[in-house]
Amino acid sequence: MPDEGTDAGQTEQDLADFKNQMVALIPSLRAFARGLCRDREMADDIVQEAMMRAWASRNTFSPGTNFRAWMFQILRNQFYTSIRKNSRMTAWDPEAAERILVQEPTQEAGLHVDDVNSALLKLPAQQREILLLVAGAGLSYEDAAVVAGCSVGTVKSRLNRGRAAIKALIIGSEADALNESALPL
Repeated sequence: MPDEGTDAGQTEQDLADFKNQMVALIPSLRAFARGLCRDREMADDIVQEAMMRAWASRNTFSPGTNFRAWMFQILRNQFYTSIRKNSRMTAWDPEAAERILVQEPTQEAGLHVDDVNSALLKLPAQQREILLLVAGAGLSYEDAAVVAGCSVGTVKSRLNRGRAAIKALIIGSEADALNESALPL
C-alpha cells in the first residue's frame, strides 16, 4: 500500500528517482534562468516555481522521454509567465538599482566573464535563449528545438548567428580597448 506521498501507479522509488533527476538539473536550470532573466534573484524564484510546477505535474511526464527537455520547457514557460506578471509591477528606483548593480571586478577572469555576459545581453532574446540552452545547459539541438518551440534548423541558425555576434562584440570591445590604450597622452 503506497504512503500518502506517492501517487497512484508510482512507487516510492519512482518518486525518489524523479526527485533526484530534478535536483541534478538545478545548476543547469539556474544558469538558463539567469541568462533569460538577467537577475539572479528573479532567476532563482523562477527555478523554484518551475520545480514546484514540475513536481505537481509529475504524473504528466512520460517515462522514457527526455526529462531534461521537459524541465527546461517548464522553466521557459514559467519565465514567460513571470514576465507577464511582472509587467504589471512598478519599476525599480533607478538610484537604488545603480547602487546594487555597480560593482568593481576583482580579477581579470571576471573581466572576461563580464565581457561574455555583456555581449550575451546585447543579443536578440531568441539567439540568447538558444545559446543558453545549447552552449550553457548542454541540450542537444533537438531538445533545444523542443524547449524553444522551433525547428532544429532554426536552432542551428540562431546558435551560429549568436556565436558570431558574441565573437564580434567581444573582439570589437577588445579592439576598442587596444585603440584607447594606444592613444598618446
